Amino acid sequence: MSTINAALLEIGMVVSADVFSPSGQLIVPKSSVLTKQMISQIKFYSIVEVNILDGDLPEKAKNAILEKKKAEQTHMEKLYQTESYQDFKIEYTRSINVVRDCLNDIIIKNSPVDESLMMTEILNLFNKNHTAYNLLTILHSMHQINDSTFAHSLNVSMIARLLGVWIGLEADDLNILTMAGLLHDVGKCRIPKEILEKPGRLTPSEFGIMKAHTTFGYEALQTQKLDQRIKNAALMHHERFDGSGYPSGLKGDEIDDFASIIAIADVYDAMTQDRCYRSGMCPFDVIATFEEEGLSKYNTKYILIFLKRIASSYLNCEVLLSNNKIARIIYLNSTLTKPILQLEDGSIYNLEEHLDVYIQAII
Repeated sequence: MSTINAALLEIGMVVSADVFSPSGQLIVPKSSVLTKQMISQIKFYSIVEVNILDGDLPEKAKNAILEKKKAEQTHMEKLYQTESYQDFKIEYTRSINVVRDCLNDIIIKNSPVDESLMMTEILNLFNKNHTAYNLLTILHSMHQINDSTFAHSLNVSMIARLLGVWIGLEADDLNILTMAGLLHDVGKCRIPKEILEKPGRLTPSEFGIMKAHTTFGYEALQTQKLDQRIKNAALMHHERFDGSGYPSGLKGDEIDDFASIIAIADVYDAMTQDRCYRSGMCPFDVIATFEEEGLSKYNTKYILIFLKRIASSYLNCEVLLSNNKIARIIYLNSTLTKPILQLEDGSIYNLEEHLDVYIQAII
């Protein structure tokens, strides 16, 4: 057993003793596999240290991991069998090839951006999904597709467009925002493949090279006849409202509004997609991450709308809870990660009254 400072807790660690709030409420049961929601709860109650298990996992933790994997697999298998999924996958794969060719041509040949072609691809995919839930679920399922940089560009463009719809952008602005999402990572075409496709976390020196993609992208777009907001998004999508981002450490209103929107879509997609060193996070873990950082790192004009609408898109969906019960989301509380649920027996279960229970997976 190790005693870990709460600031150093990581997703996947297993607690070796019950964790209580200062008033004595249980917030994380013994043998729980830590999720972002649990870590956020621990920090919310200003708990300084947590006992973490070393060595082999206890049966409770093993079973929790197994149940979550089974639930997620069942959910995805249902999706894979639908005609709409098969149709989307074919079009999505084709669109990746189009985006790859366009982005590489911009960097290698300094070719003009074919906005018409790229917008046609995105709108074709975007319009196949009539609800936010459908779109977010099917994008999450595309993690199996290779060419993650280009798939990520597709995803960010659609997620950003969805947020643009939610905040009420006019059609022209919506299209510009969509193009900003498509082109935000164009600079990665200049990053060496051994860094871009490294199967694991980057070293500090490698990360320094990776960060240059924002400047590379801006330079490549500077000579293009594009709306300035598209160019700014390529340069600024890793800037953060508190000044902690890069490449320039911009703060607040120094950051282009469209870059702020792309930043949210970029991080959401990155957290929900599988990576070789971790599985994609449950949407409610992603919401917990944004809730913990959002007020300081992201533009509140957009992040608050985004989180509420993301959570709302899962109303009436079935979820697996950390106590292995299955429930349906029926109402959102002010704490978005703690909604009111209906259990399989019909009883009502308010997660705000059960601090030690969390949503593990959408099923």
